[in-house]
Amino acid sequence: MSTLAPAAVLYEAKKPLRVEEVKVLPPQAGEVTVRMKAAGVCHSDLHVMKGDLSMPMPIILGHEGSGVIEAIGEGVTSVEVGDHVILVWRGSCGKCEYCSSGRPALCDMGTAMRFTGLMPDGTTRFQNSAGESIRHYAGVSAFSSLATMPQASVVKIPKEFSFEKAALIGCGVITGVGAVEKAARVQPNSTVAVIGCGGIGLNIVQGARMAGARQIIAVDKFSRKEADARQFGATDYVDVNAGDPVQAIKDLTDGKGVDYAFEAYGSGKTAEQAFDATKKGGMCVMVGITSAADRASINVNQLVYAEKTLRGSLYGSTQPRKDLLLLIAMHQSGRLMLDELVTKRYPLEGINEAYAALQRGEVARSLIVFE
Repeated sequence: MSTLAPAAVLYEAKKPLRVEEVKVLPPQAGEVTVRMKAAGVCHSDLHVMKGDLSMPMPIILGHEGSGVIEAIGEGVTSVEVGDHVILVWRGSCGKCEYCSSGRPALCDMGTAMRFTGLMPDGTTRFQNSAGESIRHYAGVSAFSSLATMPQASVVKIPKEFSFEKAALIGCGVITGVGAVEKAARVQPNSTVAVIGCGGIGLNIVQGARMAGARQIIAVDKFSRKEADARQFGATDYVDVNAGDPVQAIKDLTDGKGVDYAFEAYGSGKTAEQAFDATKKGGMCVMVGITSAADRASINVNQLVYAEKTLRGSLYGSTQPRKDLLLLIAMHQSGRLMLDELVTKRYPLEGINEAYAALQRGEVARSLIVFE
């Protein structure tokens, strides 16, 4: 039997999300239903809303979230009803070559759910009032107050841990900190530049701080981001409106560029800037999600003669089922900042305003908080 629940549904790109009641179907074998408690307002969903990333519609977005297990299907062993969980927006099978080699974000199961908007069995667990199927986003659809998903899409967390903090860890924190620790493996006393200081960029900044970088240059187009970046550990700030950010980074590093440059905005142009700001022998890491059609012009000669390394990082190149819990422990020990990330909270009905504020650069991270 289905259950009615409020959700924010995207029916058409470049149109507002429509908050309405949807039918949530019960979990089948290997699935769980989550009562959502908090969901992060992330730029990745905005790419779908703007049409930069193509997805079948209608669809319920949201991939950064936390909640309580409300029901479980046959064969579910990792969680029980009443457990608190973080959503995993790149569910993995645990068996394929990518999972076996410690790269679960590349698992074909998670990839298929991302591009089809379907559950692994090829169907959905959402319907609108007209009986039309609604697609899932990243297998989790955190912008529905109730959502059914594979058990691979949740990780059990301590019940005393805040739902709001758990939601933040689920994407922005693990992606940013993971890119530093797992992808780049930033070394102590190194120099770092971070282009884009939204939720993910700020966590790259704090990841670099925790790794012991001696200089962390934050780059953004919104002046209010400087205070956020410095709070999380930036030693310098470059306003892209004031001139060429690549030259500014080089001026701050004796003309050399940085040991590690991170692109966290999501465009071909900023990807080029990050690569050009990387010093000889350095590493440039692409973290931001771009339009599927976006391209960057990279000086390939520099890959050889300057021995630069160019790589991408999905989900922080982490193993979420393990690393999410490690991040919780890091926060509890005082190493990882979380409370400072949240600028504003909205009810589900305010989700379109939350995304408008994101585009205006008014927030570090905002949350949708469910009753």
